[in-house]
Amino acid sequence: MINHNGHLLSATETTISFANRGLNYGDAVFETIRVSAGKVLFWEDHYFRLMASMRIMRMEIPMTFTPEFLESEILKTVQSVGESKHAYRVKLLVWRNEGGKYTPTSKDVSFIITGEVLATPFYTSNDDRYEVELFKDHYVTAGLLSTLKSNNRIINVLGSIYAKENDYANCFLLNEKKQVVEALNGNIFLVNGYKIKTPPTTDGCLNGILRKQIIKILGQVPDYILEETSVSPFELQKADEIFITNTIIGIQPVTKYRKKEYGNTVAKELLQKLNVKARLG
Repeated sequence: MINHNGHLLSATETTISFANRGLNYGDAVFETIRVSAGKVLFWEDHYFRLMASMRIMRMEIPMTFTPEFLESEILKTVQSVGESKHAYRVKLLVWRNEGGKYTPTSKDVSFIITGEVLATPFYTSNDDRYEVELFKDHYVTAGLLSTLKSNNRIINVLGSIYAKENDYANCFLLNEKKQVVEALNGNIFLVNGYKIKTPPTTDGCLNGILRKQIIKILGQVPDYILEETSVSPFELQKADEIFITNTIIGIQPVTKYRKKEYGNTVAKELLQKLNVKARLG
């Protein structure tokens, strides 16, 4: 079932107009959310990121878009998909209502919520081969718009095709200054001994929810020092570990980049703390 503006419809009943502004102009933002055992994980962070994204996009935020309303709509949607004990990947997509060309005639919005069942209720460790490469055909632009979850994700699409064609599990994206920004589907962290580094949002990386959670966790662990600073491609092969974070997978360790192979000790340690935070948060 799909939740369209609060109404549950089957996928075949839901249609999008040819004039939809998200389709025509990329005039839309979204959140990818994990729901586990009837709980929307890190909902407050998702909600405030969505509100900030809508403001930056100059969308009119409806009075009904309270945290309580959207959370209840998310839970209503997943309950229509399956049992509440399951875990779900939820996408909440918001677009500006149709009208106009580049200049919209309205700032009002519509939304769709979709859900699909995930295999595991909480974040699990993945020890499979996970080789990455740089995607250098196109660059992310450092700036505020690159930090948003908008539906302008063509670089991620092209990078994903490149990774699949060349048998890589993922690729790292660069900005116009040739700094490593993020992975195709998440933020990145580099581990060097007790120092952990992640690119700053000013370099153009997504303002990730799991990125924020890992930064909070590291702030409470005296064994490590976190630096939010630019990452050069030359630093990748010097790292002891590299891992990727996003809301659905949690923490994904990188096993190989070019000739360098990596461990996953810190990633596993942080994964345990993340699961505790997800249960209690």
